[in-house]
Formats: sequence, structure tokens, C-alpha cells
Amino acid sequence: MTPFTREVILHWSAVALYIAGTIGFAYALIFARPEKVRGALCVTAAGLVPHTLALVLRYVRVGHGPYMLKYEVLSSNAWIAIAMLLLFVWRRPAWASVALIALPASILMMGLGLFTNPEARSLPPSLRSLWLVFHVLFNKLAVGAFVLALASAVVLLRKLRGATGRWLDRLPGSEVVEVYMVRFIGFGFVFWTTTIGAGAIWANQSWGRYWGWDPIETWSLVTWLAYAILLHARLFFRLGGRATAWGTVACFVLSILTVLIFPFVFPSMHSAYFQ
Repeated sequence: MTPFTREVILHWSAVALYIAGTIGFAYALIFARPEKVRGALCVTAAGLVPHTLALVLRYVRVGHGPYMLKYEVLSSNAWIAIAMLLLFVWRRPAWASVALIALPASILMMGLGLFTNPEARSLPPSLRSLWLVFHVLFNKLAVGAFVLALASAVVLLRKLRGATGRWLDRLPGSEVVEVYMVRFIGFGFVFWTTTIGAGAIWANQSWGRYWGWDPIETWSLVTWLAYAILLHARLFFRLGGRATAWGTVACFVLSILTVLIFPFVFPSMHSAYFQ
């Protein structure tokens, strides 16, 4: 059995456990069995074990973190998002319904990664920097926070439309959901800001300039500005919950385009590392 085959088996094992965890959350929420939420959490957490092993095996084989290729980037993004989801829901089981949005989104990321080029590629000299580690790590944390913000926004929009259901009724009121949605946006915004700052320092180390208007740099700045405008409108102009939720959805789409689509579409220094 080749090392890559082991990685694939571990990844699909993780996907199977994540799907089982999603089913467990759905059962607990739809049939009003809150005591089953812990079981769903445990099954989902068990999926992190083979998922972590797959990423570790990849690191041992290629000698660098998940910085290159869609296969590595999407898998590690999903790992971060699921870990953040589990930590949040473990502390606040009443929010288990966000798992029905965040988990499928993470599973989709993993699935897309598994059907892309798995070729092992060595790390170019320009990527051998501690600042790159910070750049990538905080980017993944930002994506994880934005996934939770998206899940909260979807729940809030359902509540504001008057939708009812056992899984919705178990959540706190609209005001509380709205507060947490804004907090997730705030966390993600801080992480995204750090991502841009660390990336600029790394770029200066590698290419002698902090900013070069690379297409991905530009779209990262556009995404940062979009979230900054949303937070500013919320805090200083009392933007309502419905408008904030729709703004969160729009900003999330923009962030996903920036992180997962544009690097593979626009020719740039970033895209050269993620083909």
C-alpha cells in the first residue's frame, strides 16, 4: 500500500465519520433528543482522528505544511472549521443546529480536495519562512470563523422569517444568535487582518516588497474591506439583524472565492503554488 493510498483511506474514513456525525445531529435535533447531541459530537470528533493522521502522513511525506495543492489546502481548511465547530458546540450544546450547516460545508471542501491532483510537491525556497506559517494558519482560522458566522446567519434568517421547528426552537432567541454571528465575524476579521499582515512581511522577505497588487492580494484586500464595512455599518449605523445576516452571507461567498477559487483561476504568484 502506497503512502498516498493510506492518506486517501484515512481521509474517506474521516468523511464517513463526519457524515455519521451530521446524521446524528440531524436525528437529535429533528426528533428533539438533546441527549443525543453529545453522541453526535463524539462521532464527529472521532473523524478528526483519521483526518489528523492523514494530514500528518502528508506532512511526513512532503516535508511541509498544507500550503500547496488544492488537495492539501481544502483538507486542512475543513479540519480547522470542524475543530472550531466542535469546540463551540461542546461548550454550547444548544447551538448544535449550526452543525447541520458547517459540517456539510466542510465535508464538501474535503470531497473537492480528494478529487484533485494529489501530487507531492517540494516547498520552493520562497515559501520557507515562519511568516508563511502564520499567514496560512490565520487564514484557515479566519475561514473557520466565517463558516460559523455563515451558519449563524442562515439560522438567524430562518428565525426572522418566522420558521419553526424543533431544531430552531432549541436555539436561543434571534437577538442572541445575532450577537454570536457578529462575534464570529469579528474573530474572522481579526484573523484575516493578521493573514494579510503576515503575508506582507513574508512577501518582503521573499521578493523585497510588502505589496505587489497580485490578484490574490487584491481580492484579499477587497474581502477585508467588505467585512470591515459590514462591521462598521453594524456597530456605528445600527444595521439590522436581517441586513447583517445577508451581508454575512455575501461576505462569506467573497471570502470563499478569494481563498478557494481565485487562486486557481487568476494567474499570479499565489496560483503557481496551488495548481
